[in-house]
Amino acid sequence: MVKNNRYSQIIEAIFFKTYKIGLIEIPFSREQIELTANELNIKLPKNLGDILYSFRYRTPLPEKIVNTAPKEFEWIIRPAGRALYKIVLTRQTHFKPAEHLTETKIPDATPGIISKYAMNDEQALLAKVRFNRLIDIFTGLTCYSLQSHLRTTIRDMGQVETDEIYIGIDKRGAHYILPVQAKGGTDKLGVVQIEQDFAIGAIKFPRLICKPIATQFMPNGAIVLFEFESFEGEITIVSEKHYRLVLPNELSDKEIEMYKTRTG
Repeated sequence: MVKNNRYSQIIEAIFFKTYKIGLIEIPFSREQIELTANELNIKLPKNLGDILYSFRYRTPLPEKIVNTAPKEFEWIIRPAGRALYKIVLTRQTHFKPAEHLTETKIPDATPGIISKYAMNDEQALLAKVRFNRLIDIFTGLTCYSLQSHLRTTIRDMGQVETDEIYIGIDKRGAHYILPVQAKGGTDKLGVVQIEQDFAIGAIKFPRLICKPIATQFMPNGAIVLFEFESFEGEITIVSEKHYRLVLPNELSDKEIEMYKTRTG
């Protein structure tokens, strides 16, 4: 709580130093974070980026900032270049799994030794997605993991990172780039991460078809996968599926027959 209060004081001071009714963008720099902390006599964390990470993926912005947003809009933090950021007013943009979507059971092919030694939720999730070919099943493509934790610099964004990169190929022979964002625990999936993945595809793999994917453990243990599209600057979900990894004897013949009649 102390950490969150400390972070809130810093980001509030930066925001309200510039904010006026009608503004939709508040630019700031990493240097301003340090200067503001000094002005408020607040000790900064060793990892300065934790302040930004916290508000982008873990906790909402302070209530005083949230309350300035019109209905159905929210403030988010976007990268704006090397050590540059901006608090931007946008439509509400956190993606959450649908509560009543049908699950599909998949026989669990995760090696037991991997499940035993996965270091955190995100690592375990990526492993389960990889060993169970969930990207292939979800997209209908044949996919191969190219690289984990790709970190690169994008103009006007600065440093960006995606959790895993897959290369896919369809029945026509067309090639795809699939950046994958994995969220474990209580981390939120926001539009900024998907915008960055579209940028990675456009800049680093311009000849490939870009399909950003996100995956997350649900509270009930199922795995949700999202596919996104970008149209006129708006990021939307084009597909969502829920998968449950099970032992072979937990998938009945009746369920397999039922899957034959599904349309999507």
